[in-house]
Amino acid sequence: MIDRREFLKRMGVGAAATGAVIAAGCDSRNNVVTGDTTPQGPVPKGKMTYRTNPSTGDKVSLLGYGCMRWPKLPDDDDTLDQEMINRLVDTAIEHGVNYFDTSPAYCKGQSEGATGTALSRHPRESYFIATKLSNFAPATWSREASVAMYHNSLKELRTDYIDYMLLHGVGMGDDGMETLNARYIDNGVLDFLIKEREAGRIRNLGFSYHGDIKVFDYLLSCHDRYKWDFVQIQMNYLDWHHAREINPRNTDASYLYAELEKRGIPAIIMEPLLGGRLSKVHDHVVARLKQREPERSVASWAFRYAGTFPGVLSVLSGMTYMEHLEDNLRSFCPLKPLTEEEVEYLYDTADIMVQYPTIACNDCKYCMPCPYGIDIPAILTHYNKCVNQGNVPESAQAANYREARRAFLVGYERSVPRLRQADHCIGCNQCSPHCPQNINIPRELHRIDGFVEQLKQGTL
Repeated sequence: MIDRREFLKRMGVGAAATGAVIAAGCDSRNNVVTGDTTPQGPVPKGKMTYRTNPSTGDKVSLLGYGCMRWPKLPDDDDTLDQEMINRLVDTAIEHGVNYFDTSPAYCKGQSEGATGTALSRHPRESYFIATKLSNFAPATWSREASVAMYHNSLKELRTDYIDYMLLHGVGMGDDGMETLNARYIDNGVLDFLIKEREAGRIRNLGFSYHGDIKVFDYLLSCHDRYKWDFVQIQMNYLDWHHAREINPRNTDASYLYAELEKRGIPAIIMEPLLGGRLSKVHDHVVARLKQREPERSVASWAFRYAGTFPGVLSVLSGMTYMEHLEDNLRSFCPLKPLTEEEVEYLYDTADIMVQYPTIACNDCKYCMPCPYGIDIPAILTHYNKCVNQGNVPESAQAANYREARRAFLVGYERSVPRLRQADHCIGCNQCSPHCPQNINIPRELHRIDGFVEQLKQGTL
């Protein structure tokens, strides 16, 4: 790999990539590059691609609805927009989506209730509910607290059975195996869930994996005992070969998928778009993808990539807006699998992308709330946006230094309230253990704060 500074110099980061910006356009909600300006016709009905679950024979839509990012009411960050959620769910089901993935932890605890309200308006046999035992906090590790969380999920989702139940986020933190044992093994919670499966109140049992590979390998080594019906992994064309390069604590998706495939365990794919990062790529990457497929969105490349693998049962997408849902439906109604040559083209694209100094934040908000009020995802998202738009100058000698400096600082003030900015981080590190991407969050906040101060003082 060439030196990053030299790469950025060659690729012209900091220079205005006018042609790429014109091709990509801007999203007026947050002024990010989207790559989705080509007019599209109506979304076809009756064309959804389905995969068959070998355990149950379920015909599962290849596009699954991730319910982590439901829309909120305007000017109200604490209340979900149930009317819009109902419309999104109705449109999804109308076009063949039947897999809905939620959790007690999503949307500040409101996702299950909102999802249950929307889905209960449809026949129960027309959709599959996936939820998780999200007993992250030590206070919820006891058998009693975990079982209570499970029963509350049934209540919130307005159902008497769960189609797909997951152990949530196994492997996160510095002591993955120890935490796994405390959350699920030693307290008998996993045995309880297996009995619920035997009773039919859970139809499929699996786990979602982040972080410590020892946990992933251990759980798969126990497949004969636990008989996992599915496993949820993070997989996309960037993480296929570069996950460890981006963060040494992560595991390349190529390994995760291969281990599931050789055991015949279906994979549910999370973060196929890396929380939107694979649609908000650098202008040069947008131009590269749009040149190849001008009629398709940048995001569609990532979704078609994940869906191309035969061992994938469903690909999750957290679709907050109707245009997100409609664009993704076009990718799966029906799926046009990528050719081998197209897959290699994406791997070459990933080789280019990894050179840009973005931070691997997927805006999942697991790090929130910060006890000191810092808006961690907003800070990291703004920084990544500026990298992709060429507004992180290497030095005051950069050709567009004045424009980039102003864009970064003005955007920072608009994106993050003053009292929630990075300079308020004291390094308590309550956030990092909850990060599925294993980001050293205090280090990144301090680095960004130092960069901001240099821009303000003109000492870069």
